[in-house]
Amino acid sequence: MTERDHAHTGRPARLLLVRHGQIAANLDRRWHGSTDEDLTEGGREQARRVAAHVAATHPNVVAVYASPAQRAQNTAQPIAAALGLPVIIAPGLAEYGIGVLENASYDDLLAKHRFFEQAEADLAWAPDGGESLGAVGERVVAAWRAIAAAHPGAEVIVVSHGAAIATGLAVLLHADPRGWPRYHVRNTSITEIALDPTPAILSFDVLP
Repeated sequence: MTERDHAHTGRPARLLLVRHGQIAANLDRRWHGSTDEDLTEGGREQARRVAAHVAATHPNVVAVYASPAQRAQNTAQPIAAALGLPVIIAPGLAEYGIGVLENASYDDLLAKHRFFEQAEADLAWAPDGGESLGAVGERVVAAWRAIAAAHPGAEVIVVSHGAAIATGLAVLLHADPRGWPRYHVRNTSITEIALDPTPAILSFDVLP
């Protein structure tokens, strides 16, 4: 617990979930889960914009966490620098990895591979070398809870991924990852949540 954390003890933590900046696969509508890809120049500008926004509107943030992926770290670093904090890597925030189906287009995942249909029909089903929808939801929520427990009463930045955030929210709020389509978030948007005493979304998909 940091010195900043001590000032906030006794209240529930609030997590500011930030989706990483734009990557080429976002423009091409291809799934990059475990596939590592850096930000586009547009994505870097988005990261600079969200960093300035967070520094201006949430100056009391006590910690910045990020998925291990380049795109998440390179979104988190400008935010952390603006706040004078390090980036803490949290593997549990990683994107939904889909193994042999990585880099497939969303159209092919839907029609050719029936990925979404299979993932939602059986929460334990996973493509070869990938994860199941159920496992991703449990992993992400466990990471959020661990982060919140480490910083009671404080605001924390958590930089992650679109499907990971959507699946985590569906599990957190509905105990069912199949609700993930309702929680689509845009690149570098901020979604603020509280996990205790009752899980709640305080603001959703707000662009800086």
